[in-house]
Amino acid sequence: MIPQFDIYKEKWALTSDDIIKPGLKAIEEALALVGNPERKLQIVHLAGTNGKGSTLTFLESIAQEHGLKVGKFMSPCILNVHDQIQVTKKPITEVEMDRVFQQMKSAGLSGKLTDFELLTVAAFLHFVHCDVDVALIEAGMGGLLDSTNVVMPIVSIIPSIALEHTKFLGTTIESIAEHKAGIIKQNRPVVIGEVPLEAKAIINKVAQEKQAPILELKKQFTLEQSDYYECYKNNEKNICISNLTRNMKGPHQGNNMALAITAFIEVATALDVAINEESIRHGIKVASILGRFEEVMPYIIFDGAHNPASAEKLVETVRLEFPDESVTFVIGILGDKDVKEVLQYFEQISDSFYFVDFDNPRAMSAKNMVELSNAPHKAVLSDYIQFIQQQSENKRRTIVSGSLYLLTEVRSRLLQSNN
Repeated sequence: MIPQFDIYKEKWALTSDDIIKPGLKAIEEALALVGNPERKLQIVHLAGTNGKGSTLTFLESIAQEHGLKVGKFMSPCILNVHDQIQVTKKPITEVEMDRVFQQMKSAGLSGKLTDFELLTVAAFLHFVHCDVDVALIEAGMGGLLDSTNVVMPIVSIIPSIALEHTKFLGTTIESIAEHKAGIIKQNRPVVIGEVPLEAKAIINKVAQEKQAPILELKKQFTLEQSDYYECYKNNEKNICISNLTRNMKGPHQGNNMALAITAFIEVATALDVAINEESIRHGIKVASILGRFEEVMPYIIFDGAHNPASAEKLVETVRLEFPDESVTFVIGILGDKDVKEVLQYFEQISDSFYFVDFDNPRAMSAKNMVELSNAPHKAVLSDYIQFIQQQSENKRRTIVSGSLYLLTEVRSRLLQSNN
């Protein structure tokens, strides 16, 4: 379900399926009908369990500081479908979306694709219309059979690998890694973060088969931390960038930053752009992303930690940022996630949980979440907007988490209540 996407489908009488259907045949045929826009773009492709959006955000900010016109395609949305397709950080407009829908309708794409496949085609067309210098493309699910995996990127990025979407991607780290490694292309470098050994073995195997250079955190490049600054080092390129500061909190964001800098070096080389250390520093400093340890109002933090790996990172960040504060959680999460383990991480730092229902067919009911929780203080919360506002007014640190879809709904309702 992509908010406001149906409005354009109805306006242009263009149908697509609201289901997940892994595979590339349908989108390859559809892209051929619209002139293969993806082949006209310089692309960075990202896949991974966690860290894709943050790495993309750092990379986007660095590239723009170097004067590049950057397109990005990401999911899920922040408020509605327009957020998912952006150029120079500006969401696609209604007029621009109409333009690509008219093009897709004229090409006969109606009934041929899923919603996400159709949106992927729309993104490629918009980026060509805008003549972007580089397009940052985030895989929707997995990688190998994801509709975005029709591109030949300058560089691929895999920030992390953990169990997720097991119904579609398999129930082992190895099977997940096979899907993520599917974005590695012939003779094109892949930048990887810290991944489990069994996942690294899969990536190494695929990269060797594709003759794709691997650029791995803590091997080809490193990040050194002091009390106030961070220093990026890339010995192979003889690059050292000191005095890095970032507003995106948590040690994991330092890793994502290092991945982005490494990927940008590849982009700069491919596009013949001179690397400017000060532009990198400023790009890192101003980079920010909604829904990633984001203080949306005083004392209220949004973080889309929706699986055990991201929940562990959130707990680590809370301990660093608020070591002496008690925190309250407002939670809504999809039922196909490992809800119990996510809650077990959160329960390490809080004994107060409020569970909410939100508008998504895959959402676990608040009642079921209460039953899974071991917290001493837990309840179903119906009017969560009023509760969040009161928590802010009373200066009680509250974290809204569990699903990016929940954050989208809460953000929208908070904006409405403030108008």
